[in-house]
Amino acid sequence: MNVKKILGVIPARYASSRLPGKPLADICGKPMIQHVYERTMAARRLTSVAVATDDERIASAVRAFGGCAVMTSPDHPNGTSRAEEALRILAPDADAVVNVQGDEPLLDPATIDEVAALLDEPGVSFATLCRPMADADRDNPNAVKVVMDQNGDALYFSRSLIPYPRNKPRLPVYCHIGLYAYTADFLRHYAVLPMTPLAEAESLEQLKALEHGHRLRVKVTASSAEGVGVDTQEDLERVRTILRERSGA
Repeated sequence: MNVKKILGVIPARYASSRLPGKPLADICGKPMIQHVYERTMAARRLTSVAVATDDERIASAVRAFGGCAVMTSPDHPNGTSRAEEALRILAPDADAVVNVQGDEPLLDPATIDEVAALLDEPGVSFATLCRPMADADRDNPNAVKVVMDQNGDALYFSRSLIPYPRNKPRLPVYCHIGLYAYTADFLRHYAVLPMTPLAEAESLEQLKALEHGHRLRVKVTASSAEGVGVDTQEDLERVRTILRERSGA
């Protein structure tokens, strides 16, 4: 597909069972959502970027640092559905959308371009990335594992360890990076697909596409940047420490 106009969407909710209000959590003098926004803006393939939220506090914070925010419905079941509404409101003529997680303040902008480029491949309408998993994360349910077929398409995602190393103890384990690229047509279709049993059981929305028979291209990222998703207070402190060390503070 000849992908020219790409909308970057950062879905952001205030509510969180483990870390309420995390998009506005201060990290070295900036709210977390600003760190994510600035890194997303640094990607070369995106035509425009917006935060999609249902909370005026988040929208106000984004506008305060000069970013674009769009108010969306509070009833979305996941970030994909919210991204599809942002597409309808902001750029219905876009060729594609990249969905960027709002809790990845250390995101490497190059990975956004990397996942967007996968849509240039013939027959690819939905794509994501992964990286080799650190041994310490193998038993961490917040570190999502993915296995792929010989063509690089996802076979399964799980919070459990896959593949289980029964006969090959050093078989690579890959950690999913929560960054998605969709053609606009596929996103519109995907957003209205009924939820599926495995997606609900694992609480991993991307499984819905697999259960409905769709292909999801997965690339092992070339980026060596450390990715830290902020799910807990401990994650937040870790990110603060990393950024303080980088700035020499």
